[in-house]
Amino acid sequence: MTDANFSYLSLTPDVQLDALASIGIYPQSGLIALNSYENRVSLFTDENKIRYVVKFYRPQRWSEAQLLEEHQFTLSLHKQGCHVAPPIEINKQTLFKFNGYYFALFHSLSARTLQLDNIDQLFEIGSALGKLHRIGAQSAFKHREQLDIETMLSNPIQTLQSSKRIPKLIREPLFATLRSIEQQVSQELSKHKYKVIRLHGDCHASNILINADMPSFVDFDDCKMGPAIQDLWMLLNGSRQEKQLQLSMLLEGYEEEYSFDSQELSLIEPLRSMRMVNYVHWLNKRWTDPAFPMNFPWFTTDQYWKELLQSLQQQITAMKEQPLSLQPNY
Repeated sequence: MTDANFSYLSLTPDVQLDALASIGIYPQSGLIALNSYENRVSLFTDENKIRYVVKFYRPQRWSEAQLLEEHQFTLSLHKQGCHVAPPIEINKQTLFKFNGYYFALFHSLSARTLQLDNIDQLFEIGSALGKLHRIGAQSAFKHREQLDIETMLSNPIQTLQSSKRIPKLIREPLFATLRSIEQQVSQELSKHKYKVIRLHGDCHASNILINADMPSFVDFDDCKMGPAIQDLWMLLNGSRQEKQLQLSMLLEGYEEEYSFDSQELSLIEPLRSMRMVNYVHWLNKRWTDPAFPMNFPWFTTDQYWKELLQSLQQQITAMKEQPLSLQPNY
């Protein structure tokens, strides 16, 4: 089955239970589906009253080598004192295969989701990210993706050009805007030689859990090589003044663990632009999966594409503005 026509219809609850039984795990509760579009993730309690999370990876997305590299990274972080959710080792294995599906088992973390408006937590999150990046800089991924223009921008734009879901009236201004974004992002990323390290890669609030005011990072599914700022900018929100305060708190904690290159602040808007384009590409690529039309019905509406065009045009302006700095100038 190709990636284009893949669906999870064959991954029935019985198949999942058989997969777990193949590694000696026997749920006593039902499998409670957790929010995930890429993979199939479920929470359950086993016969010993231990709470687990099982993740079945989307076929054809990552290779076995890429999945193992993700596991090795999170295990390394865990062993060096980072609060992360590493895969559980059973018979010296963390990655298992059943009926064509790779899967992994994790302990369920008892914690609450991060509230981005809690300034007091940002120092601890910054410190935890600094530690994660200090360890991430000790080695490099050989198989995982690079956060680069080709992977995250040029290839998605090229793929979108053949999409029939883009309204005809939007196509010309949309692709003219995308070409401008590609050119501007390329210029911005070439201005500075930033350090590339192993990252979480998808460090938004939902992937940070708080327990006793200590942050834990979960879901390293998108870990990759890239600049440190990628794991920081998605935690900034609100007005420029609010972002400046949030950035100060994050970096105050971050620099207790690892040095931050302030030149990377100029990458925030280019990276945001890349993520926006890559998100549209992701929805378009996954549209044949029945879960996507069900959960993203607006994707094929004219209104969505009009608003997207407007947002992308605003990004062109944002990339020309003065970036956030460590010296507030409000």
